[in-house]
Amino acid sequence: MTDEARRPADPLGRVLVIIPTYNEADNLPGLLTRVRAVRPSCEVLVADDNSPDGTGKLADEAASRDPGVHVLHRRGKEGLGAAYLAGFAWGLERGYDVLVEMDGDGSHQPEELPRLLTAVRNGADVVLGSRWVPGGRIVHWPRYRELLSRGGSGYARLLLGLPVRDVTGGFRAFRRHVLEGGFLSDVASQGYCFQVDLAHRAVRAGHRVAEVPITFVEREYGDSKMSRDIVVEALWRVTAWGLAARFGRAAGRRHT
Repeated sequence: MTDEARRPADPLGRVLVIIPTYNEADNLPGLLTRVRAVRPSCEVLVADDNSPDGTGKLADEAASRDPGVHVLHRRGKEGLGAAYLAGFAWGLERGYDVLVEMDGDGSHQPEELPRLLTAVRNGADVVLGSRWVPGGRIVHWPRYRELLSRGGSGYARLLLGLPVRDVTGGFRAFRRHVLEGGFLSDVASQGYCFQVDLAHRAVRAGHRVAEVPITFVEREYGDSKMSRDIVVEALWRVTAWGLAARFGRAAGRRHT
């Protein structure tokens, strides 16, 4: 009997952790080991954007040793949102029941993955790993990054009327039915804005959204992918969504 056959079934069904990567050769091997150790029933998909540092090759080597690791090679650097959309499509096509977002830079602790999955098991459709709820924290972040993240979440929450604290975080779990249908059909946002977009869509669709505390650790190796363009995109898109929602509600009141 193979190890896969001996492994007990996960009560949540098939769980896929999607890790988008671009130049994460220093971080990925250890991250894969930790994810597979903490919950061996979870499989991993590395969505690599043709990293020039050889991250994709390292992912292939890991996949050759471990049947629970898969690799999706993409043509080039197209952004976080596009990588996750491709990963979601890959997982949905193959019948996974829960799909998890996890950064490839080591900032999300795999050891906290069971906390997200427990919330799914307890009835949540979407679970957000949150830095800004009691018990959540950040480690080794410069003050300006914390202010940017807190400010971005606060602005989106206020403008979009979202009942969650950490709108921009990227450690999340989704039941497959949330991502099916037209949920992802016109998503075009990236970075921070991609995460705001998905949270907004989930709340607007009436899905059960829960937050669990996580510890976010600043990367040890490599460079942050945060840029001015990502921040600007998030600002104008969130503003546009908020204004559209407010004008839409106002127009509805005028016609009642």
